[in-house]
Amino acid sequence: MNQKTKNEDLERLSVDEFISSQKQPIVIVLDNVRSLNNVGSVFRTADAFLIEEIMLCGVTGSPPNKEIEKTALGATSTVKWKHYITTKDSVDFLKQNNYKVFAIEQAETKIWLSEFKAPKQKIALVFGSEVYGVDQEIINICDGVIEIPQLGTKHSLNISVSVGIVLWEILKINLLKNKQNL
Repeated sequence: MNQKTKNEDLERLSVDEFISSQKQPIVIVLDNVRSLNNVGSVFRTADAFLIEEIMLCGVTGSPPNKEIEKTALGATSTVKWKHYITTKDSVDFLKQNNYKVFAIEQAETKIWLSEFKAPKQKIALVFGSEVYGVDQEIINICDGVIEIPQLGTKHSLNISVSVGIVLWEILKINLLKNKQNL
């Protein structure tokens, strides 16, 4: 019988250990995400993957906010974040600081997620609003577009689901190596 791991056996980092730990060299950019529950879920996922930072742009809600906390479950106190008036401001900042910036979107010229090889430098991933996706102006200034293959009728995933899929796919080899070294 396979027993579920107890919470006290999960070897969770304390808040201080999380803050001082080495992060994955990835920044998540949220481009006008309206759902506070989605924002909270992205914080929680960013915490799970030790992501460097979240950039909350435009109308995207920011902590402190009880609706964000409902799904973040405390991750707003561990994951570094900053609010930008526009997504362009955040992308300009990232590019000036030598990040490669990729929009997660459906586009004519794209890289399938399964074929994406992260460059050896820091990257930023831009996720768009629930209705409109990543703004075309932002796609135009990104270094590329990554698309998640979808086979059904909707061709649309919840943003928090997309964040989890993309982070896992990009980080899985490193994450599995780190787990084996424990």
